[in-house]
Amino acid sequence: MRKHSILGMILILLLAGCAPSFEDKQEVVQDSKSKKETAIIPKYKISDEYYQTILPFEPSKARGLVVSNLNTRYDIEEFENGLMRLAQTQFDPDDYLFQEGQMLSSSTISSWLNRKYTKSQLKEKDMKASENLGLNPVDPGKGDIDKRNEENPIYLAHILEHNYLVKTKDNSVSLGGVVIGLAMNSVHYYQKEAYGATYEQKIDSNKIKQEGEKIAAEVLKRLRNTDKLKNVPITIALFEQNEKSSVVPGNFISYTNVGQNSDSIGKWTDLDEEYFLFPSASAEKKYRDDVNTFTNFKEDVEEYFPNFNGVIGRAFYMDKQLQSLNIDIPIQFYGNSEALGFTQYVAGLVMERFPNYISVQVSITSVNGPEALIVREANQDEPTVHIYE
Repeated sequence: MRKHSILGMILILLLAGCAPSFEDKQEVVQDSKSKKETAIIPKYKISDEYYQTILPFEPSKARGLVVSNLNTRYDIEEFENGLMRLAQTQFDPDDYLFQEGQMLSSSTISSWLNRKYTKSQLKEKDMKASENLGLNPVDPGKGDIDKRNEENPIYLAHILEHNYLVKTKDNSVSLGGVVIGLAMNSVHYYQKEAYGATYEQKIDSNKIKQEGEKIAAEVLKRLRNTDKLKNVPITIALFEQNEKSSVVPGNFISYTNVGQNSDSIGKWTDLDEEYFLFPSASAEKKYRDDVNTFTNFKEDVEEYFPNFNGVIGRAFYMDKQLQSLNIDIPIQFYGNSEALGFTQYVAGLVMERFPNYISVQVSITSVNGPEALIVREANQDEPTVHIYE
């Protein structure tokens, strides 16, 4: 399999010297449970937009749950990356360090994702009242099953926790804030019998937001009852995940910042974010000019390989302005020189066709795996190009 990169002959941004150096580091003291442990903050930082982390790496206490609870890999990526993006509204990357969630365990999150149970259901399940922690609505268990699922869908799909640490004057780090993502379903899936057909019930967007805010209030209450979270600032964001068949992710719809001395939610900030597949009828209807630009790029690619027709893009919009475009080009090559020449051609098209205020990423793949990656960040004069060999 191809592993090393060929640099040259194409527009390239050299990344020499960008590997993290652990010789140039800072040691700090981190509180861990009831004891203090030495941690390391690497000096290297990729960008001002990214948070530094501390070493050794501490995986999330709920590691792996997101994969089984969200519908698609696109939702997983956007939920995790978007939550970190929203964190910057409250926790400046220059002042805070990132750490995966350490407060909520897998068992805690799983219990919160359950339905609420009635007394009779608790008895049937041999559960105590103190274990009745589900944040999703009760299913009465009687009556027409379609009506029950229409009236009481599963709203909450997943809970994701991120921690943000702050350095103190005595060269130590402590928890400075928490960001919680609540992934809400836009479609409720259910079965009428074990191993039977799967049915779906769409959930109105207004209802998603309404139920999400109710769940957020209860989550905040529970977090404040946790010793380490009594006084820290908490940000809670609502994410509306897409249906299982979607090839684009869902999006964040709102967030709220709760001050360190507050135990109630005040104002919610609505977000205008959305993803579109290029080309598609829905994108054409709403953003015709952007789709036309993409179509021109697509036609240029197809001129290079006349029998090829497989270019697709995933566009991210914020406040109705195109922010980034990820393009996939699956194609078969018959030699390194062919792959190199095609990549050079596409890199030029990226610079010519797309305005420089948007970020563009092009992934070129074949049956053998990744062939090339082209990245042009917003306002960047030249793209970064990586050819796998």
